[in-house]
Parts: sequence; C-alpha cells; structure tokens
Amino acid sequence: MDFPTLLDRFRNTISTDKLLRNQLLWMLLLRIILYTLLLAISYIFQSSQFDIIVLPSNLLILLLLTVYLVTIFSAFLLVTYQRSLRKFGFIQALIDTFFAALLVYFSGASSSSFTSVFFFPIVAGGLILPWKGGLIAAAAATLQFGVVLFLEFHGLYPDYINEYIVHSPPSSMVILNHFSVHGLTFFLAAILSALFGIRLQKTENALSDSLKNFDRLANLYKKIFDNISTGIVTIDERGIITSANAAVEKLIGLGDSFELVGRKLTSVFPDIELSVPNRRLTTDYLKDDGNKVRIGYAHMIIQSSETDQPSSEPPHKIITLRDISEIEKLEQQVRQTEKLAAIGMMSASIAHDFRNPLAAISGSAQILAKEFSAEGTKSYANFELANIIQRESNRLITTISDFLRFSRPEHGHCNWFSLRSCFDELLQVLRADLAWPANAKIILDFSANLDIWADEKHMFTVFNHFIQNGLAFCPAGEECITITAHETKTANDSEAIEISISDNGPGIDENMREQIFEPFFTTRADGTGLGLAIVKQTINEHHGTISVENCDTGGGKFTITLPLPQ
Repeated sequence: MDFPTLLDRFRNTISTDKLLRNQLLWMLLLRIILYTLLLAISYIFQSSQFDIIVLPSNLLILLLLTVYLVTIFSAFLLVTYQRSLRKFGFIQALIDTFFAALLVYFSGASSSSFTSVFFFPIVAGGLILPWKGGLIAAAAATLQFGVVLFLEFHGLYPDYINEYIVHSPPSSMVILNHFSVHGLTFFLAAILSALFGIRLQKTENALSDSLKNFDRLANLYKKIFDNISTGIVTIDERGIITSANAAVEKLIGLGDSFELVGRKLTSVFPDIELSVPNRRLTTDYLKDDGNKVRIGYAHMIIQSSETDQPSSEPPHKIITLRDISEIEKLEQQVRQTEKLAAIGMMSASIAHDFRNPLAAISGSAQILAKEFSAEGTKSYANFELANIIQRESNRLITTISDFLRFSRPEHGHCNWFSLRSCFDELLQVLRADLAWPANAKIILDFSANLDIWADEKHMFTVFNHFIQNGLAFCPAGEECITITAHETKTANDSEAIEISISDNGPGIDENMREQIFEPFFTTRADGTGLGLAIVKQTINEHHGTISVENCDTGGGKFTITLPLPQ
C-alpha cells in the first residue's frame, strides 16, 4: 500500500472519530436536557392535584444530581478518551437505559408515565451506532424493564407508591403482557433507528467524499489559476474585481500584501477599454517604481448557465492580461531583419550597378588630374574639378563597401595576433590619407606584448571605425584618441581582453547611447550610420560585448571585451 493511500485512510479515521465524538457529546447534552425537563415536569405535577405518580422532592433532586454528575464525568472522559469511541457509546447507551429504568421504577413501574424514556437511548444508539447501538440499548431496556416488572409483581416498590395503588398487584399475565409489548416496541424502535442511522451514515460518507473531491478540485483549479503565466482578472457587473491570479500581481509589480479583489478595475487599470469584447487591445501601465509596462489584453463575457432567462444586469467578465513588451521588441527585430534583408538586396544591386562605373570614373578622374597638373597653372581649375570627382567617387565606393560589409558580413577566422602591430599598421594607413589631421594624437596605453584572439582583418575595420568616428567629434587642431587594453575576468570567471577607446570630444548623450549602434542612425552630416552598426555586428560575431560611456575628461569612451580561448 502506498503512502498517499495510508495518509487518506488516516485522515478519514480522524474525520470519523471527530464526527462520532461530536455526536456523543450531543447525546450527553440531550441527556441533561431530557432529564431536566422530565424532572421539572414531575416537580410541577407534584404540587398540583393530578392523579399521576410522581417522585418525592428528595428523590427527584437525588436522581437529577446523579444524572448531572455522571454526564459531566462522561463528558470529561470523552474529551480525554483516546481509545475506542464505539465502546464508550455502548456504555453510555447502557447508562441511559439504567437511568430510564430508575425513573420508571420510582414513578410507578407498569403504571409509570415515563416508560417512553426508554426510547431515548434506543433511538440515540441506533442513529449514532447503527445496528449494534440500537439493539444493545433495546436489549438492555427490555431486560431492565423486565426487572422493574418483576419487582412490581412481588410488591417490591417504594412505600409512597402505595397511596396511588388502590388495587392488588397485577397478575402474571398482565406483567407478561407489559413485558412483551414494551420489549417488542423497543426492538422495533431499535431496528427503525438503525435503518435511519445507516441511511444517515451513508449520506454523511457521500457528503464527506463530495466535500473532499470538491476541496481537491478547488485546490487543483487554484494551483492552475495561480500558475498560468497569463494574468487573469474577473469582474462583476459593477466592474469590481472578484478574482485575480498571481500573474497579475507579478505583471503590475505588486507585493503579496496587496489585495486586488474588491477594488474597482478602473482604479487599477484606468486606461482599459471594455466596450467591445473579443478584441486584442493594448494599454500602458505605470508601476510604482516609475517603469512603464506595455500590456496586451482581451476580455469576454462569462456566459450564465441560465441561458433561457436573460438578465437585464451587466454580465460578469473575464479579462486576460499579458506583458507584450518583449513581443513588441521581437516584432521590431523582425521588421529590422526584414529591413536589413532589403538592404542586402539593395546593396548587392548597388554593388553590381554602381561599383564598376564608379571605379572607372575614379580612375579616369585620376588620369585627368595628372594631365591637368602637368599643364601648370592654366589648367589648375580643371585639376581641382578632377580631384573633386576622384574624391567623391572614392567616398561613394567606401559607402557601397560599408553597405556590403553590413548586409553580408564575412565569417571571421580567429587567430592570435599582436594588438600593437594591428594599431601600428592601422595608423600608418590613416596617416597616409591627406585628410588626416596634422596635430592628431593617438596614445597607445597598453603593453607591446599583448596578444588577442580574433579575426585581424575584422578587428582592423573595427578599430578604424572607432578612430575615424572619434576624430570627427574632437575639437579641431586638438584631436586626441587614447587606447588602453588589458586582460580581465568576465562574470563567469573566464579570461578576456578589454579594450577601451576614448576621445576628448563633447561626449555622448545618455539618451543616444543605445541608438548609435542602430543602422543608419548618425549625427554627422557626411556619415552613413553604418560604422558603429558594423562594429557591434563584428563584436557580436566574436561573442564579445561593447559598452559606451563618457570618460572623466568628458569625451566618449567605447569599451569592448573579447573572450579568450579557455
């Protein structure tokens, strides 16, 4: 037998014992009430001129006191008794028949008006302890009533009864008749009470099982209701919240002590609209901490089971709530991906249609510039125009190359290479450009022996974009770029190289630090908005991270972290 079955049996035993104990306590209370009323009636008739046999006052008080003391002791014993309650019930039924026999004996035996008191223990025993309780009480009542009749037959009864008896003691046939009629009545009452007791017990068991199943289902539904990730709120016809699951409190950032039930829906969600059902709507919810949550919601009417009787009152409604902030971000990413795909197709078309003609134009302009320069001052204007054609053609070729590099990035091949050698080569190329500022300073503040694990060609492009972008915002004639690098540890305790590139420009606005890595976002008149987007794309391919802040001197500072092979 498994543990849950044993546990259920143990709970059922505890529940049955508790029910039987309560029923026995009620039987003791009814005993007190019954004998108090009977003896009170007997006392009233004692002072009146009624032709009935009543107990003397002293005997009346003694009997009542005995009933009280025995009942109080039995109640105390029942509360502290931990053994068989059924045995305790049988004993109480026998005690009740004994009290009934005493009452009948002292009130005239066969002439007593209290013979029906025997039915109290019989009926109580049959209802509380079906079959055995009623039959034992009936048998005890019959035997004790027979003893009372036997004493009466032999004239053994109290002296005060003689004044009520004007005839000789009854004959044996009369005594036998009383015994048989009352005994048969007692057993019939026991059988009927036992049948009702069994019926009542079955009903109680069925009700107990139904309550257990209901509690089990209620707990199951409550767990399901609270564990659903979608927030669920139900409201009544007045718009008052009648229930809300844990997902709602988590969604709007409320603590466990906060109670939604009983509040007006509009006081919690002031912008919610419930005029049209079965539609997906959105609203913004402002949390107590100032953060705004984008919520998508839908609502529907809770249909009543009484479909034949439509109500004139507004119906109850159920509302589902869900945080769609991430969903909207995913939608934006999908749109961004679609846009990037279109850019890829466009850039491929541009490369195919414009790159070769631009190369021809640039080459022709270079030849013309050489011819015009050989002619001296008379062709100086033409020489300047040829230089302009060559310069703008090269700028267009660079823009097209950026499009191609961003839309169709090349997969890198990581190798160990010297970071200092990479920057030396880059600076040599940059300083050969005529547009390079003459007073620009590039400070390399890291060890010459520092190596990194990356694709050298891709990192060459990354560093080029950082330097070119930084120089564009530095003050003219005072351009200064500082580059630092060192080994570090990441959050998961793995080794990495951290490279920081800072400038002496005005810095980067905090509201723009996320936007500057988006494609086509630029604050430069001659920029394409693809430089930093290519940088972020390349760093992500290297499984690194990139962050931006303002340094102590006020300029912008970009920090990239590249993991090293473990």
